[in-house]
Amino acid sequence: MATPHNSAENGAFAKTVLMPGDPLRAKFIAETFLEDAKLVNNVRGIQGYTGAYKGTPVSVMASGMGCPSIGIYSYELFTMYGVDNILRIGSAGAISPELKLRDVVAGMGACTNSTFAQQYRLPGTFAPIASFELLQFAVEAAREIGVRMPVGNLFSSDTFYDAASSTMEWGKMGCLAVEMEAAALYCNAAYTHKRALAVCSISDSLVTGEELNAEERQNTFTNMMKIALEVAVKATKLPALQAAGLGASK
Repeated sequence: MATPHNSAENGAFAKTVLMPGDPLRAKFIAETFLEDAKLVNNVRGIQGYTGAYKGTPVSVMASGMGCPSIGIYSYELFTMYGVDNILRIGSAGAISPELKLRDVVAGMGACTNSTFAQQYRLPGTFAPIASFELLQFAVEAAREIGVRMPVGNLFSSDTFYDAASSTMEWGKMGCLAVEMEAAALYCNAAYTHKRALAVCSISDSLVTGEELNAEERQNTFTNMMKIALEVAVKATKLPALQAAGLGASK
């Protein structure tokens, strides 16, 4: 089912989709890791590919930046394209002194200053969390390939340039890193009864001021990519999920 944001045909996406923010990172993953990768969507330059990894069908498509952007793409993949699992594989800024550049972290939960969850009209505060199954697979995969991967809370911020300079306050509450998409992805997964996980590479540190350039972010986060691809293989053991048949929230 084509949408204003996705021109792919029905069945074009695998049951598991990896979602980097950057379309060029999606292209890099498809060309580097997937066999017989085919471009299935390029609306607005948000490149989506489907191929195979170790014989398992896997798709990779960019999410763009921020909760509204990944909110659109992940919702459509979950509800209109039959996708069961989405793994965000993006960059994040360290707000924990224990993290160094290129370290990999997994978001067990996603704190946020976004109002994305207000659409559900819940009488309280929703706590966006990852799929336990996908998280468990990621921990196993990281261990198998010898990558240290701390697990904890991410902070999904709606502001890249933070006038209040408050981001580091989230680090005092134990958040490992700041990024911009995980909370919305986790909300969509909960609402549609699907599975989601964010695995991020540290691109910069708000603690030390160090940072990688755009090319390094695009091409050197291979440990994160390998973990996510192994999760996609392991996820074939999970039962298929049915779309919830939900319409747009009012």
